[in-house]
Amino acid sequence: MFTLDYKSRLPIYEQLYKSITKMAALGAMDKDEPLPSVRALAQELGVNPNTVQKAYQMLERDGIIYSVPGKGSFVSGGGAAIDQQREIAGKKLEEAVLAAADCGMEKSEILAKVNAIFNGRGH
Repeated sequence: MFTLDYKSRLPIYEQLYKSITKMAALGAMDKDEPLPSVRALAQELGVNPNTVQKAYQMLERDGIIYSVPGKGSFVSGGGAAIDQQREIAGKKLEEAVLAAADCGMEKSEILAKVNAIFNGRGH
């Protein structure tokens, strides 16, 4: 269900956090869908249960999932996952625009490139 890059510099718990957030935002996980237990997911991924627990705690803190004592963790289904993905995308866009400007690209060139990207995707 979740794929991890064990060679990545990004910690496993952050990869898991991002993966679940993205899946929830894209609708790949339904509202109130149960997540695997911490132990089951840790065993499936071959990681320490504390790693999965940390990711789940971050997800709950950010409103992506909620926990029911004795029942497990579930996808919140609200807009939290989408909001989180939009915030990440906004930060990446800001970094890209600043990097382009630092390389000498003019505002008109940057906007033309953004428009070309949108037009290529059918937007």
